[in-house]
Amino acid sequence: MGTICEEPPSLLQDLKISIQNVSLVFPPQQTERKSMFLSNIDKVLNFPVETVHFFPSHKDFPPRLVAEKLKTALAKLLVPYDFLAGRLRTNPETGRLEIDCNSAGIGFAEATSEYTLDSIGDLVYPNPAFGQLIYKTMDNLEQDDQPLCIVQVTSFKCGGFAVGIVTNHMTFDGLSFKIFLDNLGALAADKPLAVTPCNDRQLLAARSPPCVPFPHLELAKFHDSIPPVFDATSEALDFKVFRLTSDKIANLKEKAKASSGTSNARITGFNVVTALVWRCKALSVGEQTIEGSNLDRVSTLLYAVNIRPRLVPPLPRSYAGNAVLTAYARAKCKEIEEMPFSRLVEMVSEGAKRMTDEYARSAIDWGEIYQGFPDGEFLVSSWWNLGFDEVDYPWGRPKYSCPVVFHRKDIILLFPDIDEANGVNILVSLPSKEMSKFQVLFQKYMAA
Repeated sequence: MGTICEEPPSLLQDLKISIQNVSLVFPPQQTERKSMFLSNIDKVLNFPVETVHFFPSHKDFPPRLVAEKLKTALAKLLVPYDFLAGRLRTNPETGRLEIDCNSAGIGFAEATSEYTLDSIGDLVYPNPAFGQLIYKTMDNLEQDDQPLCIVQVTSFKCGGFAVGIVTNHMTFDGLSFKIFLDNLGALAADKPLAVTPCNDRQLLAARSPPCVPFPHLELAKFHDSIPPVFDATSEALDFKVFRLTSDKIANLKEKAKASSGTSNARITGFNVVTALVWRCKALSVGEQTIEGSNLDRVSTLLYAVNIRPRLVPPLPRSYAGNAVLTAYARAKCKEIEEMPFSRLVEMVSEGAKRMTDEYARSAIDWGEIYQGFPDGEFLVSSWWNLGFDEVDYPWGRPKYSCPVVFHRKDIILLFPDIDEANGVNILVSLPSKEMSKFQVLFQKYMAA
């Protein structure tokens, strides 16, 4: 397949979805009424995350039976994941957001599409219409009583189906959501939990008093960040998918090794792909002048790092909340253009290397003192190796799992390929002129 950055001839804009049934799912037994503390990592993630999981038809599991089994399994899951059936509340004494574990339930919708699964197009190519496979809000509930999770099962004419899930990001990060899905698959198959979740979010509470010994260049107070990295833009954006096969990624690794010299770069697939994306993104922004003023601009790349194994003692792998912090790499565009590829890869890897226990605790304490958010030119959000398509359900693994895309010029998505397990798709959204530059730079470097 090689490197592909073409737009498909057409995308379905209307999947012709009909909602058949909407209900709330409650835990089958009484759970303790309590308030769940949310960490400083959790508290800045009060926004929805939408994923869709596509399945081919299965002779033993028609969509209606799948919906029944999922509904029953979800109800059982709301016992160990009691917070998921709760509601967001502000603590009147502390002013902090927390989860009221009140067993108010999660949403569940059943829907049909007039299309077959094959006729809705390339599942890898980001189609905003996939958002129709997500039931976003429960219309019969007030805004402050909206569930933290809603699941929609949509059946296609062929017997295939999609499971669309929206969760508030405060509930899970990518790793804990994968464990949630593993547990959902296990309970749907009448098996015990694959992993018992650890719900103690006090493990990531700030120290008292908070101590911030590091300069956190990846963070900015709200009033200093103009605009913050997740700020929406009203610009018209082109979007393209750049597909890299495992062979192309191996070539990038070889380029990093060939130019390494005494470099201590950790040459991984993520690091080489992110280094390439950084170079193309940084050099595609703005107009270069004779004086080279644009090349004097500092470009800051952000990406998420799992801190579970980096803390002392380590957080349990089963930690159910958000345990990722933002790593960064920054350099002048002139340096990004001229430095050897190995050095660029090394700078990316240094971001994760910087994330020690003390640095992570410092970042958490920073969030206790300041109201702020990750701040940089752009964020690389990787869904590449989360393994959502490796979850075992009674009806088999998903044909493909993906986020519902949001076109943002300050967020570049990495997600897995449908045909090749080790390939990667890079979703880029940029204004037209910047996209043209990005594409030329990307193809030029891959051809070198």
